Amino acid sequence: MTDRPILFSSPMVRALLDGRKTQTRRILSFQSTLLNGKPWSKFTKAQEWDWRKAFVDPGPSPAGNPGPYLKLPWLSGDTDPFDGTTHRVYPKMQTGDRLWVKETHARVGDNGDDHMACPDLARLVYYRADDVQPELSRWRPSIFMRRQDSRITLIVTEVRVERLQEISIADALAEGVFVPEAQYAQQGEAAPRLAYACLWEEINGPGTWDANPWVAAYTFKVIKKNIDQIAKVAA
Repeated sequence: MTDRPILFSSPMVRALLDGRKTQTRRILSFQSTLLNGKPWSKFTKAQEWDWRKAFVDPGPSPAGNPGPYLKLPWLSGDTDPFDGTTHRVYPKMQTGDRLWVKETHARVGDNGDDHMACPDLARLVYYRADDVQPELSRWRPSIFMRRQDSRITLIVTEVRVERLQEISIADALAEGVFVPEAQYAQQGEAAPRLAYACLWEEINGPGTWDANPWVAAYTFKVIKKNIDQIAKVAA
């Protein structure tokens, strides 16, 4: 079990707080995965991998690493150690991990010396998702949130590896998308998946839905407390 930070936009933070979001999908990348249980090296990153022929193995691996994971064939590069080989790509986040949510925020005292006169003010944090206007401060991007300022903790309960477009209607709703009745009337049962496709491209850029990348789909339990205020217990 590992504690890790995770970034969410303000609309997704609101979905977490409202109880509408219990899943998130993240693209499998060098930064978010392990190759054969170890971080990607400069050498392995330099190889060409056949992502089109990759497939999911439910695990566990011969070494006892839990599944599921992606079996990724080598395509080209250094033929000596890699020719004809297939390797295991594991999501770094696993069941039982605790994720502390990083979100757009503001701390009183960021722009002035008010915390010198009143130290308690330095501990006040405003959250952009709450639609409030901070006083004597400024909005800070989620990447800069400190662990002690986080107010939401996620306990990972399930990890799946799949193609992005394999998302089901139920999973799209679990991602926190809001679908108005008028949209259901126009698009029918497909409305949640179409709404999620729009959300994905809003976050990741045009064309990223059609690219249909491999993703890790994480299901989690939401706890509205700072990570250091809850006991370290398995999900």
